Amino acid sequence: MDRYHQTLTIGAPPVMRGWWADQATAERQYLRWIGERGGREGTRITLIDEADGGRVLKAWPDQDR
Repeated sequence: MDRYHQTLTIGAPPVMRGWWADQATAERQYLRWIGERGGREGTRITLIDEADGGRVLKAWPDQDR
């Protein structure tokens, strides 16, 4: 499995997941998902570093981080 894990939830369960080995690629996808799906109510996007104990690198929206 790759190091960087991203999830997209709209409401309750995750509707998309992605894994990337490269942090820059993962961050580009994170921004892309925000642009494509961020306007839907209840959307949550999280980028996690699995190699660092599951540390959250980015979360959108970030007010509840």
